[in-house]
Amino acid sequence: MTDPDLFPCILGIESSCDETSAAVLEGFHVRSHIVYSQMIHKKYGGVVPELASRAHEHAISQVVHAAFEASGKSPEDIDALAVTYGPGLMGALLVGLNYAKGFALARDIPLIGVNHVEAHLYAPMLEFPELKPPFLSLLVSGGHTMLVDVRGMRDFSILGSTRDDAAGESFDKTARLLQIGYPGGPVIDTLSDSGNPRALRFPRSLLEADSLDFSFSGMKTAVLNHVRKHPELSDKEKADIAASFQEAVVDVLKEKLRRAVRASGHKRVVLAGGVAANRRLRAELKKMAEKMQLELYYPPLEYCTDNAAMIAATGVMYQRAGLFSDLEIAAVPNLKLA
Repeated sequence: MTDPDLFPCILGIESSCDETSAAVLEGFHVRSHIVYSQMIHKKYGGVVPELASRAHEHAISQVVHAAFEASGKSPEDIDALAVTYGPGLMGALLVGLNYAKGFALARDIPLIGVNHVEAHLYAPMLEFPELKPPFLSLLVSGGHTMLVDVRGMRDFSILGSTRDDAAGESFDKTARLLQIGYPGGPVIDTLSDSGNPRALRFPRSLLEADSLDFSFSGMKTAVLNHVRKHPELSDKEKADIAASFQEAVVDVLKEKLRRAVRASGHKRVVLAGGVAANRRLRAELKKMAEKMQLELYYPPLEYCTDNAAMIAATGVMYQRAGLFSDLEIAAVPNLKLA
C-alpha cells in the first residue's frame, strides 16, 4: 500500500447508468481510466434499465482488471475503494456497489460511497488539482441541470435547478425527433457545425426576472411542433434545427450562470457534467468569463460524462478527511445533492 496520507491509491467504480467504468488514482494523478460504453441502447434512443444492468454484470470484472493492468498497480496497492451509490438506475447501481463491497471486504480496505452528482462538481480537479472550494458550479448533464454554491466538501446549496427536462434530456429528445442518433449531445454538437444557429428562433425560457431555475420543455416542444409541420426534412434543414436548438440551450445556460454569478459574488466558476463537453457552450462561457473577469474551470472531455476517475477523485478527498462508508451502505436511485 502507498502512504494514504500523502498520495492515497484509490480504485474508483462507476455504474450508475450506461457506462461501466473503473479508474486507479494516486492522489489526483490518474494512473488509469477505463470506460465501457453500452452501445446496445442506441437502437432504442435511450437507456433501457434492464439491459444496462445485464451489461454492467458482464463487463465490470473485465473493466476493473483492465484498469489495474493499465495503471501498473495491483489490488494490494489500493488504500480505499470509491464507488457510486446514487443517483442512478437501481439495477445498475447495485452491480457496481456490490462488486465494490466484495472487493473492499476481501482486501480489508475502507469503502467510500460517492454521490455521483457531487463527483461531477470535483471532476475539473483531475486537471486542476489546485482548484478548491468555494466556487460556483453549473452542472449540466442528462439528468441534472443546476447551479450549485460549493462552499466545501459536503457543504453546498442548490441555487437553481430544472423545473422539467434537464438540458441533456432535451438534447436526447431533440436528436430522436430529428432521427440523427443517440446520445443526443454529441450528435447535435457535431451536426451543428454545418447548420445555421440563426435559421430558427426557438424560445428561451428564462422564467422570472431573478430566477435561477431552468426550463427546457418549451424548447423541446417547439422543436416537436416544427418537425410535425415539416415531416420531410433535408440534411441541411436538420443541421439548421440542431444548430438553432443548441444556440437556444446555450443562451439559457449562459444567462442563468450570469445571474448566479451576480447573485452569489463568486469569481471562480466550474462547468461540469456531460453537456460540459459541448463546444459551443465552452466557447460562449469562456467569452463570458473573460468579460466578467471570472476564473472558469471545466474537466477534460473524457471526464465530462459518467466516469470512475471523478468518483476516485472524490474518494481521494473523502479518504483524506476520514469519511468512509460501512458495508451496509445501500444504493439510492434518487439520491439528492443537498
